[in-house]
Amino acid sequence: MTTPEESGPVVRPAIANIPAYVPGKPPAARPGLTTYKLSSNENPFDPLPGVVEAAVEAAGRMNRYPDMGCTALYAALSERLGVPTEHLAAGTGSVAVIYHLLQAFCEAGDEVVYAWRSFEAYPIAVAVTGATSVQVPLAAGGRHDLDAMAAAITDRTKVVLVCSPNNPTGPAVTHSELEAFLAKVPPHVLVVVDEAYREFVRIDDPVDGVALHRARPNVVAMRTFAKAYGLAGFRVGYAVADPEVAAAVRACALPFGVSSVAQAAAVASLEREAELLERVDAIVTERARVVAALRDQGFDLPDAQGNFVWLGLGDRTLEFAKAADEAGVMVRPFAGDGARVTIGEPAGNDVLLSVTPAFAS
Repeated sequence: MTTPEESGPVVRPAIANIPAYVPGKPPAARPGLTTYKLSSNENPFDPLPGVVEAAVEAAGRMNRYPDMGCTALYAALSERLGVPTEHLAAGTGSVAVIYHLLQAFCEAGDEVVYAWRSFEAYPIAVAVTGATSVQVPLAAGGRHDLDAMAAAITDRTKVVLVCSPNNPTGPAVTHSELEAFLAKVPPHVLVVVDEAYREFVRIDDPVDGVALHRARPNVVAMRTFAKAYGLAGFRVGYAVADPEVAAAVRACALPFGVSSVAQAAAVASLEREAELLERVDAIVTERARVVAALRDQGFDLPDAQGNFVWLGLGDRTLEFAKAADEAGVMVRPFAGDGARVTIGEPAGNDVLLSVTPAFAS
């Protein structure tokens, strides 16, 4: 009989069974063919003027540790959002902050409720803690079924995740819808409003997670610099939360996780927000063009409120992804379900629109 000493180290079952996170792949280079990466919801614009300079200046101090307290970043966010600095907790992207929050509040026997399909990092982050995912099917049109999510909350629920706009399907929750949902949530259950794509929302009554946080201490607003701000390569995200919640998140964070370069770039980006929003408007305008073209082709699309569109192609998803790749466009397929396609450069979007007619219903 083999003893534990002879069989070697044993990975926790919760870790051994974690599904792998699948990132958006870059397109393969092909001679004579311009390729486009529309698989990762990246901002297609180059960095804003002044941001690169701030990053380069910070890189000149790479022999020093970054400010673990994110002092300048927290001060800038505090002024921009109108919240005290002790309500802030930063990390290497909002996904890292979600990991830290779940680690701070969840353990084996606890439950985390969220819509599905939604951000694919959610089940991974939950599994790391040993807690159980409670996945509530999306309603028609790829929308959150908030009534069903409220009904799924039990005495074992510690956290609810609401992704708005929902990645990868696109629809956003309204502020009044979320307020009605929060009225049904026990005050000891944390509700994380994941607003990674909030700048792209163009609906009446959009969610404002920070405003909800001010009214309810169990609400956490989660935001990022990766999408609209174009800092995906630097990894900066943050939570706005009750001081005790924010402190717990910071306690679980990797020391010195957010680099000096990332902090400097984020502060410089906040200082140039007017220019940023002009670029966001351009992406939204291009999104409207792509959505209109796809609907003209016969697609029944969910309401696209992020910087991406969702094609619910079911069993044809991988076939579509292969055809798009061969044409020079890399999309993000979810086998058997659908494909998420980032709104990128107009030329890349045009290539996409040349492939999609063959897959329209």
